[in-house]
Amino acid sequence: MSIHYLHGGGPKPDFGNLFGVDGPQSPDERFDTLAVGKGVRVERIVSTGQASPEGFWYDNPHEEWVVLLSGGAALEFEAETEHRTMQPGDYVRIPAHCRHRVAWTHAGEPTFWLAIHYENAAAGAR
Repeated sequence: MSIHYLHGGGPKPDFGNLFGVDGPQSPDERFDTLAVGKGVRVERIVSTGQASPEGFWYDNPHEEWVVLLSGGAALEFEAETEHRTMQPGDYVRIPAHCRHRVAWTHAGEPTFWLAIHYENAAAGAR
């Protein structure tokens, strides 16, 4: 992410489209950082049929809030026996160190996610 300046010398707004994807479809998931601040990162993820590798679990040191914007997916949490199917508009807050994985994403259309990664305020106050 870069800062652009207007002719007057001040910072320029950065515009984009959450559903805009440049270039050909990739066999890999796409991760785009949209904004970064102190203790927070906003990320767009575009999935096209990907899933976490068998036996792999995310175990992030930060909190994560994720909303599924389009497409479809299922998440799996180590502490649960059932997958959590997600549809557009569904969101989840994943606490730090809550082991999880992506069971599947829709292969017939792109799945767009918006993820906000942030520090746990209570943990930072200790």
